[in-house]
Amino acid sequence: MGGMIPLGDASRRLRRWPIITVLLILANIYVFTRELIYGDRFVYYFSAIPVYIVSGSRWWTIFTAMFLHSGWLHIIGNMIFFWAFGPEIEDAMGRWRFLLFYLATGIAGSAGAILLSPGSVTVGASGAIFGVLGGLLVLERERHIATGGQVAGLIVLNLVITFAFSTSISVGGHVGGLIGGMALMLALLQFRRSALYSVASVLALTVVSLVVAYAKVRNYQ
Repeated sequence: MGGMIPLGDASRRLRRWPIITVLLILANIYVFTRELIYGDRFVYYFSAIPVYIVSGSRWWTIFTAMFLHSGWLHIIGNMIFFWAFGPEIEDAMGRWRFLLFYLATGIAGSAGAILLSPGSVTVGASGAIFGVLGGLLVLERERHIATGGQVAGLIVLNLVITFAFSTSISVGGHVGGLIGGMALMLALLQFRRSALYSVASVLALTVVSLVVAYAKVRNYQ
């Protein structure tokens, strides 16, 4: 994964165009336009709702929920952050690992939201964003990038905001994504020379997330 890269110089030192970052941003924007067009009906259908998950008919919403936003401020804030930091982590990890990392941590965020707020409708785009934060923190601690403490500061600030506004922000989604991102990045660093073990690590996080979600929602039968 290379040596230390100062985060502030990332845009000038990237080895490749951040295609996955761009595609994920476009995917989030596209889904948000669907939300604007179809309104609450669209959000309700693609959100992770325990009563439907436990019936077995809508387990896939744990995945789709990671692309949903609650409003303009939500998506603007997330996409600005993702554009600022996504290219750096994509460059450090490689494209396909970064894509799998994003999707797996998004599912972990959805599972965390279900675990702590099983009675709520999960709109979980921030879970994957916090996963990126967790991954960046591990990359910094393992000296694959240098940020001058920016990542740790951002995590503390965002967690303070999360808990301060816990009535309107998914604490479980944020914490679940963060923990998932840290755990998965540690595994990917450990197995960075093995594509097989990297994929296995992604699958392991996904399975654990699904088990956690199921263990919680089965009580809603």
